[in-house]
Amino acid sequence: MSKKEIAKRYVLFVISLFFAALGVAFTKRGELGVSPISSVANVMSCKFSSLSLGTWLIIWNCVLIAGQIIILRKDFKLIQLLQVPLSFVFGWFTDFGMWIVSHIPANSYPACLAMVFIGIIILGFGISLSVIANVIMNSGEAFVKAISDISHKEFGNVKIAFDVFCVITALILSLAFFDFKIVGTREGTIISALLTGFVVKLFSGKLKNPLNRILTE
Repeated sequence: MSKKEIAKRYVLFVISLFFAALGVAFTKRGELGVSPISSVANVMSCKFSSLSLGTWLIIWNCVLIAGQIIILRKDFKLIQLLQVPLSFVFGWFTDFGMWIVSHIPANSYPACLAMVFIGIIILGFGISLSVIANVIMNSGEAFVKAISDISHKEFGNVKIAFDVFCVITALILSLAFFDFKIVGTREGTIISALLTGFVVKLFSGKLKNPLNRILTE
């Protein structure tokens, strides 16, 4: 792979981060819950609102990166430390996305539900771009892969278990912080968990060949 192609792929990956972050912002604006992997940071941002959702996502992603280092130890590749600056970029993009969607009214349940579906489509589009870029995994996926490699379990099964873990953790934090009330994790989280993979598969199938031609030309 030439340096020019590598540069193109990293540019595409950064673009993918923007769309993924914008998708998170849309679902957050709907106030019906965010994607499972963002649910812990979402609850923390509801409780400790002095820090933005983007900042809490940076913290959460850094926790997952530290987890990879602990799990993999000497097998952790230094190139994966690029996840750290990219996590900051994702957090900044999320806060920028929150500013963008703050101007969109979501005053009724149908409007909130529409925001969730729009967010899922944009998030799925962003994830599909990162898959096509194929340079580095985001911290959540990389954490799942680390567990999968060590445990010799299928990536898909570990991913499902990790998503469930994130949602349960978010629910526990919500109950602890908000007097046994569920905050920040609702039906939107379940909808996101069910539909995001389908949207990623749809966009990846449509975009893979044309984007790969651009990346390799």
